Amino acid sequence: MNSIADQSRRFPHWRQDLTASLVVFLVALPLCVGVAIASGVPAELGLVTGIVGGLVTGFLPGSSLQVSGPAAGLTVLVFGAVDQYGLPALGVIVLAAGVVQLVMGALRLGRWFRAISLSVVEGMLAGIGLVLIAGQLYSAAGLQAPASGIDKLTGLPGAAADALGSTGALTSLALGAGTVAVMVLWKRLPRRAQTVPGALAAVGLATAVTAAFGLSVATVRVSGLLDVIQPPGADAFGELVNVGLLGTIAAFTLIASAESLFSAAAVDRLHNGPRTEYDKELMAQGAGNTVCGVLGALPMTAVIVRSSANVAAGARTRASRVLHGVWLLLFAALLPSVLGLIPLPALAGILVHAGWKLIPFRSIVPLWRDHRGEALILVVTAVSIVAVNMFEGVLIGLALSVVKTAWDASHLGLEIVDKGAGPVQAHLTGNATFLRLPKILEGLEALPRDRPVELDLSGLHHLDHACRTALENWAERHSTTGSDPVKVTKPQKAGV
Repeated sequence: MNSIADQSRRFPHWRQDLTASLVVFLVALPLCVGVAIASGVPAELGLVTGIVGGLVTGFLPGSSLQVSGPAAGLTVLVFGAVDQYGLPALGVIVLAAGVVQLVMGALRLGRWFRAISLSVVEGMLAGIGLVLIAGQLYSAAGLQAPASGIDKLTGLPGAAADALGSTGALTSLALGAGTVAVMVLWKRLPRRAQTVPGALAAVGLATAVTAAFGLSVATVRVSGLLDVIQPPGADAFGELVNVGLLGTIAAFTLIASAESLFSAAAVDRLHNGPRTEYDKELMAQGAGNTVCGVLGALPMTAVIVRSSANVAAGARTRASRVLHGVWLLLFAALLPSVLGLIPLPALAGILVHAGWKLIPFRSIVPLWRDHRGEALILVVTAVSIVAVNMFEGVLIGLALSVVKTAWDASHLGLEIVDKGAGPVQAHLTGNATFLRLPKILEGLEALPRDRPVELDLSGLHHLDHACRTALENWAERHSTTGSDPVKVTKPQKAGV
C-alpha cells in the first residue's frame, strides 16, 4: 500500500496519462500505416516514425501534450522524393532536415515560424489535401495514380470510367467509401461509443467485411520491423551534391517545422497546462527527425489529430505521448502480421478523410469577405502546389505574402484641397515608399501649374529616400512654371 501511495505522489497523473496514451495509440496506429502506404514506403516505416515520435520526441521538452509522428501533410512531398531519388535517399533527406531543425532551435529561430502568414500555411495544407485526396481515390479503386498533382486531378474522369468497367475496382471503391462513411458518422454516435477512435473502428470494420465476404482487394504488405530499417549508406549521402535534393531538404524542414509549431499553438488553446517553448519544441522535432533519418524512416511532425485526442482523453503530462510510443513498439514487435489483414482501400478512405480536413472550407468565404488579399494568397498557394510542386508552391505563397505585407506597409493617403482661390493644398499621410511613388507623382503632376501649392508632409510616418528625392525634384520643377515656389511642410517625426 505504501509503494502505491509513493507512486501516486511521484506520478500524480499516471492514471489519466495511461488512459490517454492508449487512446492516442489507437488513433495513431491506422494513421501511421496509412501515411506510410500513401508515401510509397513500407507500412512498418510509418510505425517506426510513430515510435520515435513517442520515445524520442515525447521525452524532450517543448510542448508537453502534443504528439508527433508521420503526418498526412508530408505524404505528397515524401512520395515525390522517394519516386525521384529512391528510398535510400529518404533517410538522408530526413536526417539533414532534422539537423537543420536542431540548428534553428539552438539559434532560437523557432519563434519566427509564428510569423509565417497563416494564409500560406492554410494554402499549403489545402494544396496537400487536394493532391492527397486525388491520389488516394486512385488507390481506393486499386489503380495506379499519376505522378504529378495536376495529372492526378485531370486523370480522375478517365480513372472513373475505368473503374466503372471493373467489378474489382467498384468493390474496392465501395470499401473505401464505406470507410469514409463510418468515420463521418462515428462522431454522431453516443460519447461512450466514441471511446474507440473512428479511424480504428473504420479500419476494423473494413477488415472484418473483407474477411467475412472474401473480397478480392489489395491488403497491406508486411515484412519484419527490423527488415525495413535501413540506415542510409555512403551512396545515399553522395546525393547531397544534388541541388534538387537540397531543395527537397529545405522543403521538408520548412513544412515540417511550420506544421509542428502551428500545431503547438493550436494545442495550447485546448488546455490550461504549460505553454509551448517554441525553440525547444523545434529542437525536439529535430532530434526526432534525426533519429528517423538514421533509421531510414518517414519524417515526423507534430500532428493535431493525435494531439487533440491526447488532450481530450485527459492527458496531463508528456508521459502519455511516451507511452503511446511504447504501445506502438509492442504492437510492431508482437503483432506485425495483423497489418497484413488491413485492406488498402480502407487506408485510402482514411487518408481521403484526412485530406478533406486539411482544406479550410469554412474559413475561405469569411476570409474572402474580410481580407481578400489573404484569401488570394491561400488560393494561389494551394493551386501552385497542385500545378507545380510542394516546394515551389510554398515559395510562391511566401513571396506573395511578403509582397502583400510590403504593399500594406506602404499605405498612403493623398488628399487635395482646392478652395478655388489661394494655394492648392496637398496632404500626404501614411507611409511614402517607392511602391507608392507612381500614385504620389500622378496626383501631384495633375495639380494646376499656374497656382501656388502647399505640400504638407507632416502626416507621414515614413518617407523613404526614393520618395524624398522625387518630391524634391517635383517641387523644383513646379516652382519654375512661373507660380510661387512650392511650400513644403516637412514630416514632424525626426528621421522621416
